[in-house]
Amino acid sequence: VQLQASGGGLVQPGGSLRLSCAASGSIFSINIMGWYRQAPGKQRELVATITSTSITSYADSVKGRFTISRDNAKNTVYLQMNSLKPEDTAVYYCYANVKITIVTAPRNYWGQGTQVTVSS
Repeated sequence: VQLQASGGGLVQPGGSLRLSCAASGSIFSINIMGWYRQAPGKQRELVATITSTSITSYADSVKGRFTISRDNAKNTVYLQMNSLKPEDTAVYYCYANVKITIVTAPRNYWGQGTQVTVSS
């Protein structure tokens, strides 16, 4: 299973970006998908998660500004980031909790990370 993230970049404060992460390979089902981020010198932080039935959760720091969504047919998760702040600057990592067959236990797979920089 591979996860390919895209959509990062440089944006001014108050701007928007949309991250995408597509899972591919031997996939039977995907339960939770989500995004973490890690800023320089800081621990990795959970940003948002979404279940297969589109139940979402967010870190307090991004509530009201970020929206997570997914397309189950495409095994893809999105993160719409609005009203970006300099403190949102980080490498963003996607993950997916995947079962590769009906009998195997689910495990987490990770994308390679995409840099988001919010600066004027």
